[in-house]
Amino acid sequence: MIVNRHLAHPLLKPRFHKSGLAAVRANVLDFFNMGTGGSAVYKGEDMKTVHTGMNLTEAEFVAVLDDALAALDAHDIDPVTRNEILGIFYSFKDEILYC
Repeated sequence: MIVNRHLAHPLLKPRFHKSGLAAVRANVLDFFNMGTGGSAVYKGEDMKTVHTGMNLTEAEFVAVLDDALAALDAHDIDPVTRNEILGIFYSFKDEILYC
């Protein structure tokens, strides 16, 4: 899962030291399930609210995209779906960077 990749990433790992990992994992799973047409309902906060105060950098954002791409490739997600998912990630860039 992508959260496991973030926990192994030296740039991203420190962001999770105070996080409730079970809740983070559940929210990420529900977010992607719902966002890709699944039956899950995302009950977490909006992206801006979740990331406010974190002051995430462009480098961290790219690291998240790299982790997402690696997770998608590891599961043999087809290129069209992979690009759609990366597009979803990228669409939130302005809501999560430097806030």
